Amino acid sequence: MKLTAKDGHTFDAYVAGSEDARCGLVVVQEIFGVNSHMRSVADGFAAQGYRVICPALFDRAEPGTELGYTAEDVQKGLAIRAKIDESKTLMDIDACADAFAPGMKAGIVGYCWGGTIAWLAVCRDEHRFSAASCWYGGGIASAKDKKPTAPVQMHFGEKDASIPMTDVEAIRAAQPHVEIHTYANAGHGFGCDQRGSFEAEATLRAQERTLSFLEKFLKK
Repeated sequence: MKLTAKDGHTFDAYVAGSEDARCGLVVVQEIFGVNSHMRSVADGFAAQGYRVICPALFDRAEPGTELGYTAEDVQKGLAIRAKIDESKTLMDIDACADAFAPGMKAGIVGYCWGGTIAWLAVCRDEHRFSAASCWYGGGIASAKDKKPTAPVQMHFGEKDASIPMTDVEAIRAAQPHVEIHTYANAGHGFGCDQRGSFEAEATLRAQERTLSFLEKFLKK
């Protein structure tokens, strides 16, 4: 699907699920682009009955980017992300929300960079999302005092070298109404089965919680 943000930027988005699904879901990428893992994640949510849109947020800097998970890929992903203004990224998220059928209730799920974007998206006044699930969003701690406009759930690995548990506790203190889960044996990116940090048990539990959370606030 081609989408256009309000500033005229046109970008690609991977789409899965029926157009007349009961609920919509924006799935937000890590710093590796909309690669095979993100498409698989989108397909998994579509299999649960959602209309899923996964935007290629890197199209603003390097269209068509799909990276792997080597140290070189990490550095390249970070460099591309640094070229894109956060406000522009949120414009792309808005365009995804607007692409759902009129009246369709929508949620947002993000991973890594996308976890932070999901938090920022649900803390805006536009009220486009009825629920957000944020997986290991490294930038959430610095934005912990924002006010969410819908229920939020978060997932963090207790062995995440880039998100210390002190950050998680600071988020918990600032956002007592946000549902926060931590996973004892999990590091950063534990939900990606293409990464060395993949932790199957934590992923299964976090996904079960995410699906239950989304069903509660989107389908009921």
